[in-house]
Amino acid sequence: MDESGKPQDPQESVQSQPPEPPKDTEKPEPPAPKEPRTPAPGRRKGAGGGILMGRPFGVPVYVAPSWFLVAALITWVFGGQLERVLPELGGARYLVSLFFAVAFYASVLVHELAHTVAALRFKLPVRRIQLQFFGGVSEIEKETETPGREFVLAFVGPLLSLVLAGVFYGGMQLVEPGTVPGVLLAGLMISNLIVAIFNLLPGLPLDGGRMLRAVVWKLSGKPMTGTVAAAWVGRALAVAVLIGLPLLTHTGALGNTRPEIGGADSLTDALLAAILAAIIWTGAGNSLRMARLRERLPDLQARVLTRRAVPVETDTPLSEALRRANSAGARALVVVDRQGEPTALVREAAIVAVPEHRRPWVPVGTLAQDLKDGMRVSAELAGEGLLEFLRATPATEYLVVEETGEIYGVLSSADVERAFVSAMSRHS
Repeated sequence: MDESGKPQDPQESVQSQPPEPPKDTEKPEPPAPKEPRTPAPGRRKGAGGGILMGRPFGVPVYVAPSWFLVAALITWVFGGQLERVLPELGGARYLVSLFFAVAFYASVLVHELAHTVAALRFKLPVRRIQLQFFGGVSEIEKETETPGREFVLAFVGPLLSLVLAGVFYGGMQLVEPGTVPGVLLAGLMISNLIVAIFNLLPGLPLDGGRMLRAVVWKLSGKPMTGTVAAAWVGRALAVAVLIGLPLLTHTGALGNTRPEIGGADSLTDALLAAILAAIIWTGAGNSLRMARLRERLPDLQARVLTRRAVPVETDTPLSEALRRANSAGARALVVVDRQGEPTALVREAAIVAVPEHRRPWVPVGTLAQDLKDGMRVSAELAGEGLLEFLRATPATEYLVVEETGEIYGVLSSADVERAFVSAMSRHS
């Protein structure tokens, strides 16, 4: 906000109307302490997200709590099928069903590992894999650089699911039909085939949508055009699932052998269709919003967002340091040694917390944070490169330097976050 209390655009406040540092004549109230936060392209999830199952290829795999609900549902439904096919199993059918649920999600994990291996081969960092309510997700932190890589990265998942379906079909030929192994292999073959076909549907956020995005990107030369096309196809797909899935199950087009559809069955089909449609619609919208946001990320430039700073020695009184900053029109203080080399940054929150009458007796060194590895930012950094750099070493302030090593100023993580939120709000 400006002095009148009116909100300002974060980037305008950095460039045209920079707020002055606290003057000796002001008595601001000390702010509540804040944890340093670093923005990211999209809200970053916690490091957990469920139970850690392992780290294949160095990527953590988590099982979300919602998976246990789905596993129980699969166990119950598949157990009912086994009661008709293998009635002699009795209560043991639920142990067989639980094994099927675990094996099915192991197949989903293989699907996601295919995406992960391809991403790592393209030198794209993968934050984690999470198995959750409807399948799994590989959280890849960067976008591919070419449409060809985008297509390959999306296609390998369904391809592996098709391969698994073929493997399970081959296994079916080696066992007796109507036995526990035969029924399990048949179920895993069909489920992997469904996973492959569903993911190949041409709409974001499905793998087929990413493949469509890559094709449109290649033809148009613009990744944003591909994202818009695939996102809108994804929304149309969501509507088709919402309306079409209950109709298909009702008419028996999906192999339904029920002679009549009772009220509970119809409600279950409609609920499943609604959940799937909501997931697809939301994912398509998120993909579109994040693509538009990425178009604005280059506007986040360290050079533009940096506050001008004045160098002061560690024993300089705070009042004198603020006087020099006000005279130079600067908004930050950098502690330097006698040779002029920067050693620490004076924290803005610490300055505000010192009452005016104590400032002549408080040396700036007591309010400074020592410069650590990762706290020196190149003035040329911008966009995702800047965000990734700040994510690697969370701090409240960073020293911005020229390529020659000269001090350019101080970058506040709060300024970067405000600029990021502003860009996101303009494209939400």
